[in-house]
Amino acid sequence: MKTFLFAPLLSLLLFAAPAVAADKPWNQFRGPDGVGKSNAKHVPLEFGEGKNVAWKTAIHGKGWSSPVVWGSQIWLQTATEDGHKLYAVCVDAKSGKILHDRLVFEVEKPRFCHATNSYASPTPFVEKGRVYVHFGAYGTACLDSATGKKVWERRDFICDDFRGPASSPIVHDGTLFVNFDGVDRQYVVALDKKTGKTIWQKDRGIDYGTDNGDNKKAYGTPSIITVNGKEQLVSPSAVETIAYEPKTGKIIWRVRHGGMNVGARPLFGHGMVYISAGSGGRRLIAVKPTGVGDVSDSHIVWSLGKGVPGRSSQILHGDLYFMIDDGGVASCVDAKSGKVYWSKRIGGAYWASPVLVGDRVYCFNKEGRVPVFKASKEFELLADNKLPAGFNASPAFVDDAMILRTFTHLYRVQK
Repeated sequence: MKTFLFAPLLSLLLFAAPAVAADKPWNQFRGPDGVGKSNAKHVPLEFGEGKNVAWKTAIHGKGWSSPVVWGSQIWLQTATEDGHKLYAVCVDAKSGKILHDRLVFEVEKPRFCHATNSYASPTPFVEKGRVYVHFGAYGTACLDSATGKKVWERRDFICDDFRGPASSPIVHDGTLFVNFDGVDRQYVVALDKKTGKTIWQKDRGIDYGTDNGDNKKAYGTPSIITVNGKEQLVSPSAVETIAYEPKTGKIIWRVRHGGMNVGARPLFGHGMVYISAGSGGRRLIAVKPTGVGDVSDSHIVWSLGKGVPGRSSQILHGDLYFMIDDGGVASCVDAKSGKVYWSKRIGGAYWASPVLVGDRVYCFNKEGRVPVFKASKEFELLADNKLPAGFNASPAFVDDAMILRTFTHLYRVQK
């Protein structure tokens, strides 16, 4: 009897989804552990210009970088619209005052950037004393968060992201990881966070099935998971997602799903990694991360082709999986089987990622709307808020406040 009870318990321990601790700062893209969940207790359901807004600060330039938070500092990236100047901006979380506005890089000849993207779309990673900013092949740098001064920089990585950069860096166990998936080159880099020196660099080695570089692009951000006591760096790309050993860059497994322009962070729970493949292919797959080599035919548990976003990340909440596609169709899916419980058209265009706060899912669209629905098996729209400018950036949280970046301003929303 003890054996039968122990087996499922062990399975739960080995494949537990990361919990979000109340004291963890929103320090990276999608927050603590990259899962898009906040433990804030009193975020207002309804807000708007002049309602439940503590402060509002204009942010110069153009940038879709999401804000990140450490202590009383909020960091984000911006750039001139022509891409000649790339900035890191620090805002005081309590007052909204700009503390640092650092010109990090100047670019003599910026490459083409599509009007819907920006030269400052990647989200920084912040920790005690340091903030790591990334602008694709234009440069990666570590800044002293107290002074804003540059600690180290790297400007030697070659990659034509074509249409603009967007992949965000993550830091884990002393190492900074970042994806370079361009039209010309596709690889992953691990850097020493203290010095910026390369620990390893690994070419993707993907058979894209085409010579069209535009179909090789991706904008994904990797995630760290632990499987059977061993860590994996799950790094999405066009056509395939690859899991690497974080220390060495050795490939553990790879799965082929098709698609391009992938932007969502992988999620992990119920013994499966949930991967959104961008446009085309199997748009969403749930794969067991226990295989070795190509697991495309052996470890995919379920897949979904409709209602899957091409750009925003999703939310795993218990047995439920929530998402909103680019055209404003929100869905709730059974995380274990892929069964769709409901799918509702909310309307609008969505590139920013939704967040879960308690039992509410907040969504953010390009027109400035923020619909809120209940995180349950039955659809219930709880509120439909509006700000003057729209969203491409995803929110951050500090205490019981939500930090929102629109196309023009940064807001602190709280009761």
